[in-house]
Amino acid sequence: MAEKVESTINDLVQQFKGYQSVDGAWRYCLENGPVTDAYLIVLLRILEINEEELIRRLVNQLMAKQAENGAWKLFHDEEGNLDATVEAYYALLYSGYIKKDEKRMQEANRFIRENGGISNVKSLLTQILLALTGQIPWPENIEIPIEMILFPKWFPLNIFDLSGHARVHLIPLIIMADKNFSIKSRYTPDISDLYVQNKPFKKSHSPIALLFQSLNFGARSLSFLSDRLHKKALQQAEKFMLDRIEPNGTLLTYSTSTILMIFAFLALGYSKSSDVITNAVQGVKTLVYATNEGPHLQFAASTVWDTALISHAMQQAGVPSTDPVIQKSFSYLLSRQQNKKADWSIHNPNAEPGGWGFSDINTKYPDLDDTVAALRAIKDPASDNISYREAWNRGVNWVLSMQNSDGGWPAFEKNTDKSMLKLIPFEGAKDFVVDSPTPDLNGRVLQFLGKETNLKKDDRQVKKAVKWLIKQQESNGSWFGRWGISYIHGTSAAVIGLVSVGVSRQHPAISRAVKWLLSTQNKDGGWGESCRSDELRKYVPLGYSTPTQTAWALEMLIDTHEKPTAEINRGTECLMESLTKKDWISTYPTGGGLAGIAYFYFHSLNHAWALLTLAKYKQKYIEKRPLSFYSLRR
Repeated sequence: MAEKVESTINDLVQQFKGYQSVDGAWRYCLENGPVTDAYLIVLLRILEINEEELIRRLVNQLMAKQAENGAWKLFHDEEGNLDATVEAYYALLYSGYIKKDEKRMQEANRFIRENGGISNVKSLLTQILLALTGQIPWPENIEIPIEMILFPKWFPLNIFDLSGHARVHLIPLIIMADKNFSIKSRYTPDISDLYVQNKPFKKSHSPIALLFQSLNFGARSLSFLSDRLHKKALQQAEKFMLDRIEPNGTLLTYSTSTILMIFAFLALGYSKSSDVITNAVQGVKTLVYATNEGPHLQFAASTVWDTALISHAMQQAGVPSTDPVIQKSFSYLLSRQQNKKADWSIHNPNAEPGGWGFSDINTKYPDLDDTVAALRAIKDPASDNISYREAWNRGVNWVLSMQNSDGGWPAFEKNTDKSMLKLIPFEGAKDFVVDSPTPDLNGRVLQFLGKETNLKKDDRQVKKAVKWLIKQQESNGSWFGRWGISYIHGTSAAVIGLVSVGVSRQHPAISRAVKWLLSTQNKDGGWGESCRSDELRKYVPLGYSTPTQTAWALEMLIDTHEKPTAEINRGTECLMESLTKKDWISTYPTGGGLAGIAYFYFHSLNHAWALLTLAKYKQKYIEKRPLSFYSLRR
């Protein structure tokens, strides 16, 4: 076993060394469903941008992913996804290269109609795609008054109660819906045959929807003020978007929000050839990644995350911090630390900036997960480099400042978890519109604080976080993971975090979690969980072992066992074996997006997390050496 572990680690290290970019970063694809590629095809056709080679390759890539039953899927064990199928079908027709009467398109058409037609699509992005291109009326379940953007920050309900990623998607949407905007081109297909019901979308009667409808009515009924307020609200919404454009032209680095912004600018009267739209299109194109299967428009680039994770894993595997590869990664990560206040400071005004974002071009939207990952990577106890230490201190202080009043850590913005907003009537709202703390993220933060800064459970902030995290445990001993699929990720992160800050391995919460995790081990020694867990909010086994989920499970078991058990050794063998395979299991999405709507396959994750886990196995069971600490220097 020891020899094989050493050999696999060496192979992975050499693989990563050979793949590093000149600037010190690692760049891999973040792959999601067809929605981004569909939006890109439609955008290029509506703007009449001559990108025929890109469009043809996007078409080929979409066609290659169609299932035998005519549908498109978000994950392998899904029978078919209506929204994804509508997106792909519509974009293929929009491209002009695929016709309705082709056999595979007829199969897709049949699948859509058998599942209720476009009247049954749930994803907000799918509904918007159809509405802004004139295929359906703007859905009545989206009635957020544009005047809401004028509400002051102290108002009980204001735009900054929404999560940052929700704001940059919803503001363009609200502008388009307010203008009842739609646009067509000579490529626009007719898909009226996909209506199965007479009325496409029912009006929502949820409390929050009724509140928005009342606000809309109130704003319109004050005739002497309504026009002035309405004009001011539209101007403020326009300014909101302009102020959050990244240097490369994208809106907060997301391809989807940027495309919606482009259409919103068109609704506001911007020319197709205006600088802001031209720059936005160029920014979107930088997010197109050339995979082996063809081009794919990423939701966002995962460069900072990939670089931080790989650099840390390589160091844990024994690559010294003085190695040129690691030094280059340090330089890159230091260059991506954010030094300006942004929307996160609205609810955290006294904190100084110091976080990292997910994307290479992210300068306005730092998050906790990427920040602790970057800090783990740039730690170097032997270094006297002042810039590293200053970056370290700023980063750690920012992390500590972002803790919610309830003890949990959010992903992006502090204390923005209003329950009422979770009732906004569109699919996935409860995970999308607010920034709730989650067990997996809190576990990662505690792991960082415990192992890298030596803050333990008697620390005031850590004590609050431990109490919060233990309260989130499910009755069966597991924890739900929001950012990874799903209970394997959440349980692993939570337990590692608790153990890292000094919670006893014999604590009942830890014992129950270990028992649960072992009960989910597959016969081949690995672990695998279906994306259905994320939809149903209960554990659903995949029936096969994925590399990333096996690595997550093993990492937790290694942290909770002083000696390698039979289960750990079987899992380690399975993990190493899985890295040599190229099949649907190895590309199964294990990144969480929105339940039933968006899942992510990180092209870096299988090998990066395997390297980190095998390095832990080597340190603890082969070399038998403890991890060092890098204390916070206040």
